Amino acid sequence: MSKQILHLAASRGHAHHGWLDSKHSFSFANYYNPERMQFGVLRVLNDDTVAAGMGFGKHAHENMEIISIPLAGDLEHADSMGNTTVIKNGDIQVMSAGTGITHSEYNKNKDQEVKFLQIWIFPNKQNVAPRYDQITLNLADRHNHLQQIISPNENEEGVWIHQNAWFHLAKFDQYFTSEYIMKDPLNGLYIFNLSGQVQINDQILHPRDGYGIWETNNIRIKAITESEFLIMEVPMISAK
Repeated sequence: MSKQILHLAASRGHAHHGWLDSKHSFSFANYYNPERMQFGVLRVLNDDTVAAGMGFGKHAHENMEIISIPLAGDLEHADSMGNTTVIKNGDIQVMSAGTGITHSEYNKNKDQEVKFLQIWIFPNKQNVAPRYDQITLNLADRHNHLQQIISPNENEEGVWIHQNAWFHLAKFDQYFTSEYIMKDPLNGLYIFNLSGQVQINDQILHPRDGYGIWETNNIRIKAITESEFLIMEVPMISAK
């Protein structure tokens, strides 16, 4: 029988710094909950809103796969590898920090907020050469369809990371149903509901609820209302 854990939106950690409003699904910075450290190799899931013209100054990472998913607005990225880019809704950005990388992230616009998810995944290889990648996806391809955005393989859809993980985004019409079949039955799934109400097996998720399920081969998905959600399939092991 499968195992589950439910993280209601209101149970997340919350940091408000004026220019930054951040909700933490797992322990992060000043939010510490020993029961919310990670889900398998999924270490960080931050739901961030950055005020107009503001952002994160230069800071360092190492040995972490860092994924940014813009939800609204434009996020400007600059890093120590010489990349300077702007990502927006429909783009997926990934950095393999490896031996070390420094980067900054700013709201490019002076008149509107930027909203994005920042996700950290423990890698399956240590001290790799730092790398950066991004892709622009067709938003229509996730309409009533699980659009793959992350995989472990360069030749699959989306961008790739150093981990046996697959991410999918979907936007379902009301009452649309589907099924997700595990790529690796030893992995677990963490579903983060972005909007609307979606039912995963027998569990209904409201906006920004998170739901982990493991020791299963598949899940049933039903949109109770029009809904948008992220499915993250990750190994259920700690960092190596």
